[in-house]
Amino acid sequence: MHSRKPYSAIFFSFVALAAMIVGACSGQRMGPSDPTAEPGGMVQLAGTGSTFVKPIMDKWSSEFGKLNPNVRIDYSGTGSGAGIKGIQNRTVDFGGSDAAMTDNEMGQTAGGEIVHIPVVLGAVVITYNLAEVKEPLKLTPELISDIFLGKIRKWNDEKIQKENPGAALPNADITPVFRADGSGTSDIFTDFLSKTVPEWKEKIGRTKNPQLPPGLGIGGKGNEGVMGQVRNTPNTIGYVELTFAKANDLPSALIRNRSGNFVTPDSDSVSKAAEGMADRMPEDLRFEITDAEGAEAYPISGIVYMLVYRDQPNAQKGKALADFLLWTLRDGEQYVRDLHYAPVPPKLVEKTEAIIRSLTSGGQPLFQ
Repeated sequence: MHSRKPYSAIFFSFVALAAMIVGACSGQRMGPSDPTAEPGGMVQLAGTGSTFVKPIMDKWSSEFGKLNPNVRIDYSGTGSGAGIKGIQNRTVDFGGSDAAMTDNEMGQTAGGEIVHIPVVLGAVVITYNLAEVKEPLKLTPELISDIFLGKIRKWNDEKIQKENPGAALPNADITPVFRADGSGTSDIFTDFLSKTVPEWKEKIGRTKNPQLPPGLGIGGKGNEGVMGQVRNTPNTIGYVELTFAKANDLPSALIRNRSGNFVTPDSDSVSKAAEGMADRMPEDLRFEITDAEGAEAYPISGIVYMLVYRDQPNAQKGKALADFLLWTLRDGEQYVRDLHYAPVPPKLVEKTEAIIRSLTSGGQPLFQ
């Protein structure tokens, strides 16, 4: 009996080595034998920010978790402003934002360089609660601006009727609904209007926290809050991410783009907006796709970024985060259109993957 023990030890060592080799060749899957995870341990990643991206983040976290049961990703939709603050203060592992950080925001960190990782594109839509209007409204930038500045107060105003001659517009007051929290959705919305309506640029400008005229409209927290106000209150109008309007069976207006066409917000028209801006993207990937060129481009389109530190404080968590981000751009793309987002275009994917692969921990590359 004693003479067999060395052979047993050799046999089981061989089995363990084989298991490690198989695990290392399994792509994005991270098992206990993965060098970035302790045996039997969990890697927990915490993120916060954009409510715009919350539906697809929930789906991605679930699907990635099935492939990598030792990785748990918790993402809370608190608004892009909170996502930026969270990563600045290092209270989360990553932040989500529909707006690229400004130079000033980039300088206000707890130390270290933050990089921008585009993960998905989406449409900010103008949704409304008008029971008798059966076809989607057509809205110009000027009409949207006048409504949210309080210059147009009635739904049957002649300016709205002119663009929608067949619509059963009521003789009712318009109630605008806006974001009450720091919001990348607001940033996309106000960026579009600032580019297209001089009066809006002068009075409100591009901002995550638009200040409408006193007493005008009602606020909602997050896309969910705005959506809830519009869904439950007749004669309201608000701006939300397309997925939220679809999920609540509320209409989305057709918006006139810079080519003069009224465009339906969907995955294809958002992709067209990105294609119109692809050749202008800077190396740090901080740019906008609002008011893009192209006959079929939806003009209130945006990029959702994950904000991470280039040098990760923990190699184990950093590698899991990098693996997840790469997965969203590859395998995760299959879930994007079902939730009414648009995938990151190939030119941008290539640049984004290069940034992810440049991540380090303690100055050492996460990817060898």
